[in-house]
Amino acid sequence: MRNLTTTICLTLALLLGSAGVSWSADFQKGITAYKSKDYKTALREWKPLAEQGDADAQRNLGLIYVLGQGVIQDYDEAAKWYSKAAEQGDPVAQYNLGLMYVRGQGVIQDLVYAHMWFNIAASTGLAEAVKDRGVAAKRMTSADISKAQELARECVRKNYKGC
Repeated sequence: MRNLTTTICLTLALLLGSAGVSWSADFQKGITAYKSKDYKTALREWKPLAEQGDADAQRNLGLIYVLGQGVIQDYDEAAKWYSKAAEQGDPVAQYNLGLMYVRGQGVIQDLVYAHMWFNIAASTGLAEAVKDRGVAAKRMTSADISKAQELARECVRKNYKGC
Protein backbone atom coordinates (compact mmCIF):
# COMPACT_ATOMS: atom_id res chain seq x y z
CA MET A 1 0.00 0.00 0.00
CA ARG A 2 2.85 2.38 0.85
CA ASN A 3 4.47 1.76 -2.56
CA LEU A 4 1.17 2.43 -4.33
CA THR A 5 0.71 5.67 -2.38
CA THR A 6 4.27 6.71 -3.20
CA THR A 7 3.78 5.90 -6.87
CA ILE A 8 0.60 7.95 -6.99
CA CYS A 9 2.27 10.85 -5.18
CA LEU A 10 5.27 10.74 -7.47
CA THR A 11 3.11 10.62 -10.58
CA LEU A 12 0.95 13.47 -9.32
CA ALA A 13 4.08 15.46 -8.48
CA LEU A 14 5.37 14.78 -11.97
CA LEU A 15 2.26 16.11 -13.62
CA LEU A 16 1.61 19.03 -11.27
CA GLY A 17 5.26 19.93 -10.83
CA SER A 18 5.60 20.38 -14.55
CA ALA A 19 3.11 23.24 -14.67
CA GLY A 20 5.82 25.87 -14.19
CA VAL A 21 7.99 24.60 -17.01
CA SER A 22 8.74 26.79 -19.98
CA TRP A 23 6.64 24.32 -21.95
CA SER A 24 8.99 23.86 -24.83
CA ALA A 25 7.54 21.73 -27.58
CA ASP A 26 9.78 18.79 -26.64
CA PHE A 27 8.87 18.93 -22.97
CA GLN A 28 5.18 19.16 -23.78
CA LYS A 29 5.49 16.21 -26.17
CA GLY A 30 7.00 14.29 -23.27
CA ILE A 31 4.11 15.21 -20.97
CA THR A 32 1.57 14.20 -23.62
CA ALA A 33 3.38 10.93 -24.25
CA TYR A 34 3.67 10.19 -20.51
CA LYS A 35 -0.04 10.80 -19.96
CA SER A 36 -0.71 8.40 -22.85
CA LYS A 37 1.58 5.81 -21.24
CA ASP A 38 3.98 6.14 -24.17
CA TYR A 39 6.99 6.14 -21.88
CA LYS A 40 9.59 5.53 -24.57
CA THR A 41 8.54 8.73 -26.36
CA ALA A 42 8.50 10.64 -23.07
CA LEU A 43 12.02 9.40 -22.38
CA ARG A 44 13.17 10.36 -25.87
CA GLU A 45 11.75 13.89 -25.47
CA TRP A 46 12.98 14.52 -21.94
CA LYS A 47 16.45 12.98 -22.01
CA PRO A 48 18.10 15.67 -24.19
CA LEU A 49 16.47 18.38 -22.08
CA ALA A 50 17.67 16.66 -18.89
CA GLU A 51 21.18 16.40 -20.27
CA GLN A 52 21.06 20.16 -20.98
CA GLY A 53 20.21 20.79 -17.32
CA ASP A 54 16.40 21.08 -17.32
CA ALA A 55 15.44 20.19 -13.72
CA ASP A 56 11.86 19.23 -14.60
CA ALA A 57 13.05 16.82 -17.27
CA GLN A 58 15.66 15.44 -14.86
CA ARG A 59 13.03 14.84 -12.18
CA ASN A 60 10.73 13.17 -14.70
CA LEU A 61 13.52 10.86 -15.88
CA GLY A 62 14.10 9.93 -12.24
CA LEU A 63 10.47 8.89 -11.99
CA ILE A 64 10.59 6.86 -15.20
CA TYR A 65 13.64 4.96 -13.95
CA VAL A 66 12.23 4.43 -10.43
CA LEU A 67 9.04 2.95 -11.82
CA GLY A 68 10.61 1.17 -14.79
CA GLN A 69 8.30 2.85 -17.28
CA GLY A 70 9.55 2.18 -20.82
CA VAL A 71 12.95 1.23 -19.40
CA ILE A 72 14.33 -1.44 -17.12
CA GLN A 73 13.85 -0.24 -13.55
CA ASP A 74 17.17 1.30 -12.54
CA TYR A 75 17.48 2.90 -9.13
CA ASP A 76 21.04 4.07 -9.78
CA GLU A 77 19.91 5.97 -12.87
CA ALA A 78 16.90 7.36 -10.99
CA ALA A 79 19.12 8.59 -8.14
CA LYS A 80 21.44 10.24 -10.66
CA TRP A 81 18.61 12.22 -12.28
CA TYR A 82 16.91 13.08 -8.99
CA SER A 83 20.27 14.31 -7.65
CA LYS A 84 20.78 16.58 -10.64
CA ALA A 85 17.31 18.10 -10.22
CA ALA A 86 17.70 18.31 -6.42
CA GLU A 87 20.95 20.25 -6.86
CA GLN A 88 18.94 22.80 -8.82
CA GLY A 89 16.51 23.23 -5.93
CA ASP A 90 13.63 21.08 -7.22
CA PRO A 91 11.69 20.20 -4.05
CA VAL A 92 9.94 17.16 -5.54
CA ALA A 93 13.28 15.71 -6.66
CA GLN A 94 14.70 16.48 -3.20
CA TYR A 95 11.78 14.64 -1.61
CA ASN A 96 12.11 11.69 -4.01
CA LEU A 97 15.84 11.51 -3.30
CA GLY A 98 14.97 11.37 0.40
CA LEU A 99 12.71 8.40 -0.32
CA MET A 100 15.56 6.67 -2.11
CA TYR A 101 17.81 7.17 0.93
CA VAL A 102 15.14 5.71 3.21
CA ARG A 103 14.90 2.60 1.02
CA GLY A 104 18.52 2.32 -0.05
CA GLN A 105 17.51 2.45 -3.71
CA GLY A 106 20.33 3.69 -5.94
CA VAL A 107 22.11 5.07 -2.87
CA ILE A 108 23.32 3.59 0.39
CA GLN A 109 20.44 3.49 2.86
CA ASP A 110 20.96 6.42 5.21
CA LEU A 111 18.27 8.00 7.36
CA VAL A 112 20.45 11.03 8.08
CA TYR A 113 20.58 11.93 4.38
CA ALA A 114 16.92 11.00 3.94
CA HIS A 115 16.00 13.39 6.76
CA MET A 116 18.28 16.06 5.29
CA TRP A 117 16.53 15.92 1.87
CA PHE A 118 13.08 15.72 3.47
CA ASN A 119 13.96 18.75 5.60
CA ILE A 120 15.07 20.75 2.56
CA ALA A 121 11.95 19.80 0.59
CA ALA A 122 9.75 20.46 3.64
CA SER A 123 11.11 24.00 3.85
CA THR A 124 9.25 24.71 0.58
CA GLY A 125 5.99 23.52 2.10
CA LEU A 126 5.89 20.09 0.46
CA ALA A 127 3.48 18.24 2.77
CA GLU A 128 4.77 14.75 1.95
CA ALA A 129 8.27 15.82 2.94
CA VAL A 130 7.06 17.17 6.28
CA LYS A 131 5.26 13.89 6.98
CA ASP A 132 8.10 11.60 5.91
CA ARG A 133 10.69 13.69 7.75
CA GLY A 134 8.72 12.95 10.91
CA VAL A 135 8.51 9.25 10.07
CA ALA A 136 12.28 9.10 9.51
CA ALA A 137 12.94 11.04 12.72
CA LYS A 138 11.10 8.40 14.76
CA ARG A 139 13.73 5.88 13.63
CA MET A 140 16.70 8.17 14.39
CA THR A 141 18.63 9.22 17.47
CA SER A 142 18.60 12.86 18.51
CA ALA A 143 22.27 13.06 17.46
CA ASP A 144 21.35 11.76 13.99
CA ILE A 145 18.56 14.32 13.69
CA SER A 146 20.93 17.12 14.70
CA LYS A 147 23.46 15.92 12.13
CA ALA A 148 20.76 15.81 9.43
CA GLN A 149 19.63 19.33 10.30
CA GLU A 150 23.20 20.64 10.11
CA LEU A 151 23.71 18.88 6.77
CA ALA A 152 20.51 20.49 5.49
CA ARG A 153 21.66 23.95 6.58
CA GLU A 154 25.05 23.38 4.95
CA CYS A 155 23.42 22.09 1.77
CA VAL A 156 21.21 25.18 1.51
CA ARG A 157 24.24 27.41 2.13
CA LYS A 158 26.02 25.66 -0.75
CA ASN A 159 22.95 26.20 -2.94
CA TYR A 160 22.34 22.40 -3.00
CA LYS A 161 25.65 21.63 -4.73
CA GLY A 162 27.59 18.60 -3.53
CA CYS A 163 25.13 17.57 -0.85
